[in-house]
Amino acid sequence: MPKTAAARLAVSPAAPARDFIDLADLSHQEFFALLDLAAEMRAEPARFRQRMSGRGLAMIFEKPSLRTRVTFDVAMQTMGGYAVFLDFSDSPLGEREDIEDVARNLELWLDAIVARTFEHQSIRLLARASRVPVINGLSDHSHPCQALADFVTLRAVYPGLASPTQRRRPLKLAYIGDGNNTLHSLLEAAALAGIEFAVATPPGYTPKASVLAAAQARAQATGAQIQVGHDILAAVRGAHAVYTDTWASMGQEAEATRRARDFAGYQVTAEVMAAAAPGAYFMHCLPAHRGQEVAGDVIDSPRSLVYLQAENRLHAQKAVLAHLLPPATFSSSPSAGRPPAARRRPARVQ
Repeated sequence: MPKTAAARLAVSPAAPARDFIDLADLSHQEFFALLDLAAEMRAEPARFRQRMSGRGLAMIFEKPSLRTRVTFDVAMQTMGGYAVFLDFSDSPLGEREDIEDVARNLELWLDAIVARTFEHQSIRLLARASRVPVINGLSDHSHPCQALADFVTLRAVYPGLASPTQRRRPLKLAYIGDGNNTLHSLLEAAALAGIEFAVATPPGYTPKASVLAAAQARAQATGAQIQVGHDILAAVRGAHAVYTDTWASMGQEAEATRRARDFAGYQVTAEVMAAAAPGAYFMHCLPAHRGQEVAGDVIDSPRSLVYLQAENRLHAQKAVLAHLLPPATFSSSPSAGRPPAARRRPARVQ
């Protein structure tokens, strides 16, 4: 009998907890098992109502958030757990208290940490210091939760994007815009999924060379085809979905005027969509700026997937949490809600 996605992602009780920092850290099989699990959770949410029973999630946010904050909170609540929001917008991680000390306190009370930060290094420091799993809710380097949800969405509308053991029909995704954190994670996801991924950015806004090189290296094993250039029409030609993101991300507001000039001509319009495959879908991680990176008649068209992407953030988040936190097997006690020591990282040696 085939194993369920949850079974394929099961962690040995003796294994230390893992983090969810970048999609590049996953194997090909783990990535597809997460997609499968997210689809199961979307289809049968009642099966997972007690999956996080007694578990608590710390939510560290340096940046404003709608989808990430709400979906992680709702994910924990609808699976029997709870979330504690920590507002770090006025005092970034490491300013008031060392990041290591923050991690070592939170691990005493809660079972996992999700962090949405400006600096990627802050998340890595949290993970290095913490004995409970750390999830990257977004950093200046990557946005793995978003890319995971995007591929949950692509599988829902394009069944040809199947599991590693099944034959896949070719799928082409095009990305138009900034070589930012979202693109970095999409590159990693595309390489894992074995699809064709074509990117067009303005000169000077290409993704980090190290991220692109790692994705292209992995693509050799999965059959993915990854191209990065500056020609919009070449990128979208034959694409089944066209993706864009805001021209100026949070923290880049001072660059907005210059970026608007540099990105002129990189708007996804009806004409750009017409150059893609017939019936191509439009994708955007949101928030969107109609009239800038995308025309209003594109994002609000029947072929737009933006709200399905947003909905699937919940199911992707639930899958990540279930992957990192195996079901509790301990009985009620004064420390109820805490995982047994065997399910946590080994104690630190001072």
